[in-house]
Amino acid sequence: MKALIALEDGRIFEGRSFTGRGEVYGELVFNTSMTGYQEILTDPSYKGQIVTMTYPLIGNYGVNPEDEESLGIHLSAFVLREYEEDYNNWRATGDLGSYLKRHGILGIEQVDTRAITRHIRLAGAMKAIISTEDFDQESMVKKAKESPGLVDADLATLVGCKAPYVWEKGKILELDDFSPERLSRLRSCEESEYRIAIIDCGLKFNQLRLFSQRKCQSVVFPATVEAEQLLACKPDGIFLSNGPGDPAAVRHVIDTVKKLIGERPIFGICLGHQILSLALGASTYKLKFGHRGANQPVKDLLTGRIEITAQNHGFAVDESTLPPGVDVTHINLNDNTVEGISHREIPAFSVQYHPENAPGPHDSEYLFDRFVELMS
Repeated sequence: MKALIALEDGRIFEGRSFTGRGEVYGELVFNTSMTGYQEILTDPSYKGQIVTMTYPLIGNYGVNPEDEESLGIHLSAFVLREYEEDYNNWRATGDLGSYLKRHGILGIEQVDTRAITRHIRLAGAMKAIISTEDFDQESMVKKAKESPGLVDADLATLVGCKAPYVWEKGKILELDDFSPERLSRLRSCEESEYRIAIIDCGLKFNQLRLFSQRKCQSVVFPATVEAEQLLACKPDGIFLSNGPGDPAAVRHVIDTVKKLIGERPIFGICLGHQILSLALGASTYKLKFGHRGANQPVKDLLTGRIEITAQNHGFAVDESTLPPGVDVTHINLNDNTVEGISHREIPAFSVQYHPENAPGPHDSEYLFDRFVELMS
């Protein structure tokens, strides 16, 4: 089924849908990962985006429930060079096309993804629309221009949980009572040594799995949580998750984190890194085309070690606006943007990338150990 991709600058790309009819809009971006497409699909950080995979063959190992990083698919559409319907993997329980259809997501193939990637690198990420119904190019470009973008978009409250829950042995145990009294009486797992209060702006399940492996009980709160409600569960540490959209637009979370700084050790990832930086007084800005993929080189300025990291973000922290007492701990070796910060006096640190991998290298899992050390 024929499909058109129209960008707000007038550029048009053609392809075919392998998931049926539809029309969707979003910010057109590219991801350089060769594998991990199911984790990318279920990463809430991609809310509001049309993701183009630069690797040409996608779908060849199917899908399975174990590789899901959240309870649904969050991106607007999936753009491929070639969709592989015939999968081969002992872990697979189904094919990618059926998986996308079940979640109502447009999948487009036979697209010149190299041309899309080059265009975005030169012109920058931009608003776009995909349609299998409207083939009037002038009409499509107009729709793309008029569609909402990611700047000043608070998407974290859309993808995060709506009620608090405890992550216990790989399962979500919802709390029926959100009162401070109920939270203060939360039982601890027998195996848990620490309790972490998590602000869910679009977290990934592997973050919870890695905390569990380190004998930490995770109590997950919606992005709308108040500082007093979060502290009522008597946490040993506070975790700020990843998530989508413009960090400066998540004003409620920023105000909450301001009240939490110094109360408990804080660890932030991706959007959580940006929120912590904003709460400390820094500013953020939109990158030209962002960092998305599992092969981003990052330098740890504290050790000199180079890490290959998984990333997905379109905004960055402005180093020149970091307040006194906050140090840059990691930088991106491709463009020297800030990839990590740490406060000299307050137990708070964060990184722009995804140390929990899923998909991606395991180079940065040590950051979870560092957080546990801070809590101890």
